[in-house]
Amino acid sequence: MPPRKKAAAPAAPSTMKELKDMLWKAADKLRGSMDASQYKDVVLGLVFLKYVSDAFDERREQLREEYAAMGMREDQVAQLIDDFDEYTGHGVFWVPETAHWSYLAENAKGIQAGPGRAGRTIGELVDDAMDLVMGSNPTLRGTLPRLYNRDNVDQRRLGELIDLLNGARFVGNGSTRARDVLGEVYEYFLGKFAAAEGKRGGEFYTPPGVVRVLVEVLEPYSGRVYDPCCGSGGMFVQTERFLERHNQDPTAISIFGQELNDRTWRMAKMNLAVHGLNGDLGPRWGDTFARDQHADKQMDYVLANPPFNIKDWARNESDPRWVYGVPPAGNANYAWIQHILSKLNDTGAAGVVMANGSMSSNSGGEGQIRANIVEADLVSCMVALPPQLFRSTGIPVCVWFFAKDKTAGRGGSVDRTGQVLFIDARNLGHMVDRAERALSDEDIAKIAGTYPAWRGT
Repeated sequence: MPPRKKAAAPAAPSTMKELKDMLWKAADKLRGSMDASQYKDVVLGLVFLKYVSDAFDERREQLREEYAAMGMREDQVAQLIDDFDEYTGHGVFWVPETAHWSYLAENAKGIQAGPGRAGRTIGELVDDAMDLVMGSNPTLRGTLPRLYNRDNVDQRRLGELIDLLNGARFVGNGSTRARDVLGEVYEYFLGKFAAAEGKRGGEFYTPPGVVRVLVEVLEPYSGRVYDPCCGSGGMFVQTERFLERHNQDPTAISIFGQELNDRTWRMAKMNLAVHGLNGDLGPRWGDTFARDQHADKQMDYVLANPPFNIKDWARNESDPRWVYGVPPAGNANYAWIQHILSKLNDTGAAGVVMANGSMSSNSGGEGQIRANIVEADLVSCMVALPPQLFRSTGIPVCVWFFAKDKTAGRGGSVDRTGQVLFIDARNLGHMVDRAERALSDEDIAKIAGTYPAWRGT
């Protein structure tokens, strides 16, 4: 009987969009009986594992080339190439052999039982890989998902997704590093998951266009960058991209963040790692109002998209952060604003996304708090954004920009003491679909260019 012909392999994706779409369709097959939040953890955990393996291999090859250039013999190289510190000392996670992506790819269908050997599913192997990576890298302990061998995870489709991630290549751009590709895939998946989760998706995801408005206006070239409700870490990723676009050193910034939700905190830790960023997101998740995990630090920049109009929050009337008035129990908007103001150093600046109601509400003493902040000359710019930018809410939004120093010489040549710039951007953007609007590069440039022109930079 002649051997069966192999089915023709599907055409390799030739653009980043095709690659991301292909991977999303494959990942979507895994959904099964999982809810969106668990499904998100399963897929993003795999992307993370692929990233750490690729980064490990990249560093291993660098070491091999360095030792060879020094004239070392192969046996000497083999001894030195497994030096743990040569990886972790260069910001690369250590990946044990049976946690490596190649091992999982070789066993994507699981390990069959044999004489003296128990069978193992691919889900078991992935869970073990997560344990091994966390055990070898203290900063990742308690971070990675361990849910791949549960009854509601289709093992066959899990193996197929691993196969696909293993073979995926971005064709046509040899200079694109694996980590850059995976970073884009990770962000793309975050957006897809946010859309799938609807209102809950807004808890961990801010549309990239909105984040870019904050980053492009603030121009955080160096110093401490902080987000008190950091979600999945999008503010930090866009800050690093801003530095790349301007050919600046990404290590010139120090990242600090805090997140209340434990699963979202884990997601942010993975997101930073996939993008090669080091950041202090606290020892674990936690409530910023109940306990500021960075209380001893003042920041150069704060970028934040706090949850709008929270009614149930950890309010303490004697909190020293309430310099401009005690926020009402029924709304945390001005608690967020005052916390952010308390974190700025003497020349610090901040951009904060808020519901439009924050500009006019007078309930619970909010009007007086707002007046006190304006009279303290801390508001530098207000931007009214177009509707439907957030799939998770229909509430119209704005951005408050704060500056501790508006005099000439600090970020501009014009003294803007006592002045506030208002930008009406409500008519910008284009509809991506019936439910969501997006800002184009031109829209962002129009908003972001207005502020430095006003400041004289």
